[in-house]
Formats: sequence, structure tokens, C-alpha cells
Amino acid sequence: MLALLVDHDAPAGLRLGETADPVPASGEVLVEVRAISLNHGELRGVANQQAGHVSGWDAAGVVRTAAADGSGPPAGSRVVTFGPSGAWAQLRAVPVAELAVVPDEVDLGAASALPVAGVTALRALRRLGFVTGQRVLVTGASGGVGRFAVQLGAAAGAHVIASVGSAARGEGLAELGAAEVVVGLEGVEPGLHGVLDNVGGPQLAHAFALLAVGGSVQSIGATSGEPTVFEPYATVGELRSVQSFMMGGQLAGDLAVLVGMLAEGRLDPQIGRRGDWKDVASAAEALFARRIAGKAVLDVS
Repeated sequence: MLALLVDHDAPAGLRLGETADPVPASGEVLVEVRAISLNHGELRGVANQQAGHVSGWDAAGVVRTAAADGSGPPAGSRVVTFGPSGAWAQLRAVPVAELAVVPDEVDLGAASALPVAGVTALRALRRLGFVTGQRVLVTGASGGVGRFAVQLGAAAGAHVIASVGSAARGEGLAELGAAEVVVGLEGVEPGLHGVLDNVGGPQLAHAFALLAVGGSVQSIGATSGEPTVFEPYATVGELRSVQSFMMGGQLAGDLAVLVGMLAEGRLDPQIGRRGDWKDVASAAEALFARRIAGKAVLDVS
């Protein structure tokens, strides 16, 4: 099969080449991949992987071979899948616990945007508890996770404050459900119920200071690349918390929820760039340069 193979001498550390077909375990299906979506984490990780490795977390396609143990969807089913690697290939073996069936009316490219960004936003929001009527801040709101978080927070009844790096990056967020769109944390009043933080750095310390008693920051990412420094005694006082966050696995149930919302028109995958997987290097460069609002999706030819 063809796959995007790690090649440290190639642009973005990836080249299209031949590799062995995956062999599914008894509880895995074999999927013909039709579309993939890119994430900052997996792209950064390419530098630390061995030549020839097939990376990639998010992929959608059609089941070629059902799981040998009888679990999961039958051959011919359209599915969206997640895994720690193997997405960037024409074929992928994936456990049935990490996929959801995609109805015919949902584009597979749109579905491929859901696993890491969508489930991360969903699970981080759940960590905040009951958010209806509460003020919830989403930092890095123009990115893939951020745009899902804005929509899911608004759908849950929260007063969502979307923080972006520039006014241009904030375009379209009000239409997705943001009650407020701010640059940085300008004008954000204290008393926040919770924060979904994708930026880290100094902004994380500032966001922590804006929490109400009992509130929490979910530390999802650190796209700023800067350290977070708290002033002396900034973390002393009434209960507030910064909690580390990791999406985890077993995505099947949450993927089904998001696919359902997509099918019903209640969720927009916010695809900021779509092209052929041969253009992975330019897509990766644009993602790192923050020229893509939302998700980058590549069709597997």
C-alpha cells in the first residue's frame, strides 16, 4: 500500500511511498482510508520517529474486512477512526473501540476531523461539570480543538468567551456560538466557571487568575511554546485549579455522539484547508504558521 512515511530528509519529514499492508488483530477492522485530518501533536512527533514509520491519528474510510471476532461494523461500513499511529496510509487496522459508523449523508472528510480535536473538546468540557448559564473561556479558539469547544460549549448552554490571537482569527466564532470574542484576554472579567486552555504560556497564568472559586483550567495544549510563570502567592488562596488533560482512548461512544451531531447539522467540522495527501508538506507548514482556521483535511488518493 501507499503511505506517508517518515523521511527526515523530506519536506515536513514525510514522503509518499510503499509499505506493507497492516494485519488486523481479531478485534480490529481493516479500513480503506479515504480522508485524514492533521493535528499539531502528530506532526511535531514526526521528528522523533524512525524512518519508514506510518504516523497519523485521525482517519475516515470504508471497512474492507470486518473484525474476526465478530465485533464492530461489517465490511462496506463507512467509519471514522482513531489510533496512536497508522492513519496516514491507504489501509489502516483499527480496534472497534476506536471507531464509529458514519452515515451516508456525512462526508468522510468532515468525519475525519472529529477524533482528536472533537473528542478532546468534548471530554475537556465535561471536566468542567454543569456549564449551562456559566461563563466558560476557550483560549486558542480559532484552532481545531477551539472551534469544536466553542460549538459544544454553546450547545451545552454555556456563555462561551472565545479568545484568539488577532481579530482576523476570531472571524466566524460568533456564528459558531461564542457569546464574546476577545483578542488575548482583553476585557475578560473575573469569575469564570472554567477555562479550556490550548495556548499555555503567560496567558494560562492570567486565565487562572480569572477563575471563580471552585473553577478550573483544563490544560489541553501549549501552542504558544512559552513557559507559564505564576507570581508569588498567585496559587495561594481559595480553591481554584489547573488540571492536566489527556484525551485518552476508547473513543467509540464519543465519536458516535459527534458523528450524530454532524449528521443533524448541529456541529460544523470547520475545515480550513482541504487537499490531496500529496500536499501534506504545504498543509503542515500552513498549520504551524497558523494560516489555517480550524482543521486541515487531506483526501487519500
